[in-house]
Amino acid sequence: MTLQSMTGFARSVADHQGAAIAWEVKSVNGKSVELRLRLPSGFERLEPTARQAVQRRFSRGSFQATLTVGRAGGLQPQPVVNEAFLKDIAGLAQRLQEGFGVAPASADGLLALRGVLDVPEQFESEEAKAALDAALMGALEAALADLEAARRHEGDALRLLLLGHVDTIEALTLRAEADPSREPAVIRQRLAEQVRMLMDAAAGLDESRLHAEAAFLATKADIREEIDRLKTHVASARSLLGSGGVVGRKLDFLAQEFNRESNTLCSKSNAAAVTAIGLELKAVVDQFREQIQNLE
Repeated sequence: MTLQSMTGFARSVADHQGAAIAWEVKSVNGKSVELRLRLPSGFERLEPTARQAVQRRFSRGSFQATLTVGRAGGLQPQPVVNEAFLKDIAGLAQRLQEGFGVAPASADGLLALRGVLDVPEQFESEEAKAALDAALMGALEAALADLEAARRHEGDALRLLLLGHVDTIEALTLRAEADPSREPAVIRQRLAEQVRMLMDAAAGLDESRLHAEAAFLATKADIREEIDRLKTHVASARSLLGSGGVVGRKLDFLAQEFNRESNTLCSKSNAAAVTAIGLELKAVVDQFREQIQNLE
């Protein structure tokens, strides 16, 4: 399975018995499937079917779908004006102007009032409506297929980018593991010097207790567990990126784990070199997590 980005755009056009159909569909990041539909007046009946079409194809993303339906010039229905109602409204506007000094009503303003201008239904029979709906949904499916292809194309690019971040995380982890400050001999020497300095500063200190405390601190400062967990998370991230599918949330959880281990590594570090590596890790993990937010 391939990865999908949650961002994309697609447009599909079709013709049905003189009706020019056009769908524009775009998607951005979202926690689940959220759809906003913009349908022409009279086509609200398509909303449930359109929502199902989106939910069948996608698992995450915020979608907006816009439908336009135009007619060829010779088939364009003629608007019908309710002249009696228009006359009443115009008379009322005139009286308001004369009695209260309001601005005069404009023709386009009057025609825009509900009930003044009406466009007759183009497809009156149920058969004609069903045929038109099938054409409309066919065009939507074509747009959704193109959107899915666009999201997959961007998902392929994201996979390469994320794998690069994972490679960097692994390289930094191995650098921390191989840092000379983690050699047992170096650790013993550093602890011995610290114990000697404390003994010289306070001759009354219990030497055995001091050595026990030093051993405890040495154990607490060991970053072996953090390194092992980072290696495990690297393997998990590569496996998820290789398997594809809807893995955005799982990778986001891994990014949190990467960040936790990086923070712990920095807090435990007793060498400037390891601290620097931990800070680099945090920066790469932040980039990794930011890119993951775009994945389905």
